[in-house]
Amino acid sequence: MNAPVTRRNAVLGITVAATSLAAPSILRAQSAGRVVVVGGGFGGAACARALKRADAKLQVTLIEPNRTFISCPFSNEVIAGLREMAAQQFGYDKLAAEGISIVARAATAIDAQKRSVTTSDAATLIYDRLVLSPGIDFHLEALPGYDDVASEKMPHAWKAGAQTLLLRRQLEAMADGGTVAIAIPANPSRCPPAPYERASLIAHYLKTQKPRSKVLVLDAKDTFSQQRLFETAWKELYGDMIERVALSQGGRVTSVDPATKTIVTEFGNYTPDVANVIPPQRAGRIAEIAGATDATGWCPIDPVTFESKLVKNIHVIGDACLGGGIPKSASAASAQGKACAAAIVALLAGRTPDAPRLTGICYNTVAPGYGFSLAGDYQPKGDIFAEVEGGATSPVDAPRELRAREAGEAERWFQTITADTFG
Repeated sequence: MNAPVTRRNAVLGITVAATSLAAPSILRAQSAGRVVVVGGGFGGAACARALKRADAKLQVTLIEPNRTFISCPFSNEVIAGLREMAAQQFGYDKLAAEGISIVARAATAIDAQKRSVTTSDAATLIYDRLVLSPGIDFHLEALPGYDDVASEKMPHAWKAGAQTLLLRRQLEAMADGGTVAIAIPANPSRCPPAPYERASLIAHYLKTQKPRSKVLVLDAKDTFSQQRLFETAWKELYGDMIERVALSQGGRVTSVDPATKTIVTEFGNYTPDVANVIPPQRAGRIAEIAGATDATGWCPIDPVTFESKLVKNIHVIGDACLGGGIPKSASAASAQGKACAAAIVALLAGRTPDAPRLTGICYNTVAPGYGFSLAGDYQPKGDIFAEVEGGATSPVDAPRELRAREAGEAERWFQTITADTFG
């Protein structure tokens, strides 16, 4: 019998009911194999580390062009001036110290027949099993007017790094009394509650530094995750500083004009002082190159093994996969990475993998010392993951003491997952 999810056990890390990772019988049976992991975020790095720890004989290679990983979780605090970028940065030295080969290049081509990956320096790596954890790319065709040039005027800040700091500088430069617009796409998207956390923390910055300003949320959805918790916090903390225009009210952004910084919706146009435009998303480009994406732009998988339903011997984890009920989040990616590692170890040993049970948690901070969470428990059901009983959500009417405690738990969760992933 599986224990129910609680914030207590979830904050201590991501649990995966895949005990075969450390099973001695597998270690004895496993012959040396070659596993290449593309993408060094929470999913890919966790998978590479779990593979090597499960069997030191495995040849595990992690392909990641960036020598420093910059975390999206907690980057909203950087935007709001509550945290410095240095706290978001992690390297791969400790993974290398465990015997994982780190290739600091981009993967540019995949030959599924030859089981090979080509990198940007024209090197070729052969694999027995390939794991793709490429995160997201933007579906720019779905948002006319938005491209890389537009992002310099209307930053998305949805890939942490230079864009995070650009949005922060724009907020700092805005005069008191200005308007910050946040354009939110429809699901599926990376970390669905994160735009609303961003709206909250930007409102906190404005309340303390530029109190005559406002936040305008243009939303392609009518409802969103943890909506009552967010809206209760907004009313309590920020009054009427945050205005949200939902889908049915004309909130869906249909195009942008970066020259005039205009956001076009179905019911009208907006020209804010700061425009944070988050475009529609799809799986990272290398997944499409591999042939692992379908018409949705995402990757259908077998939820037991994470193997692509379109390409043999290729597994897809994290934001890029069609996970069903499990959200696209760092917590989910980490859990999927570990479960995928267990499945690959079993497959290389000629065994049938056990069905995983994944537990993850999502924290949101809406002001310093004010947080709430949503925990979930997920198992394969048909072709996707479905949430099962045992989840826990912060109560809407919780006292401030609980909000403060959960804000502290959020920080501890971040410290735990980054140490677990990067060392």
